[in-house]
Amino acid sequence: MAVAGLIFIGYVVGHLYGNLKIFAGKEAFDSYAHYLRVLGTPILPRDGFLWAARSVLLISLVVHVAAAITLWRRARAARTVKYVSKPKRNSSVSARSMRWGGVTLSLYIVFHLAHLTTGTIRPDGDSTSPYERVVGSFQPHNWWVVLIYLAAQVALGMHLHHGLFSALQTLGFTGSQLRRAVVQRISLALAITTTVGFVSIPLSILTGLV
Repeated sequence: MAVAGLIFIGYVVGHLYGNLKIFAGKEAFDSYAHYLRVLGTPILPRDGFLWAARSVLLISLVVHVAAAITLWRRARAARTVKYVSKPKRNSSVSARSMRWGGVTLSLYIVFHLAHLTTGTIRPDGDSTSPYERVVGSFQPHNWWVVLIYLAAQVALGMHLHHGLFSALQTLGFTGSQLRRAVVQRISLALAITTTVGFVSIPLSILTGLV
């Protein structure tokens, strides 16, 4: 579960870097989207890199979800009798929201793919330009798309906050109090950076900055 989670975190960071190119304008963003399709050619076929990346992400998703379900079942099996009173919980909001946050992100992934990958959902029309599709999707009349993306990014930030710490803890990177504190700060910094970065895109388009 930890390894699969780290793969997703690496993808999220790379995805954010690419998406922020929208602030550089249409040519820069469309060139980046085209580059991903031809990356590795002629050794790989066109879109070969994208399909390889999608395959790795799909396998990681299956492993991650399967591990999460297994751990949840083990936790339930370990306590067959409910607590008479709920103990005081010192865990963070991010930690307590991991399960529902994961469900929210799973639903968002389906929507995101249908929106900007397969084109099944087309609130922006039929433009062939990735830049125009993104900008058109977050116009004021598509406020519902903006809300979906904003809610998903908040869920993503919370999931990353606890997920990165848990993954590094599982892999033995929090052995001392100092290292634990460092990992906590790194996890928080990553969560804030990714949330602000992804949220800035729809909000900038919505307000006319892009």
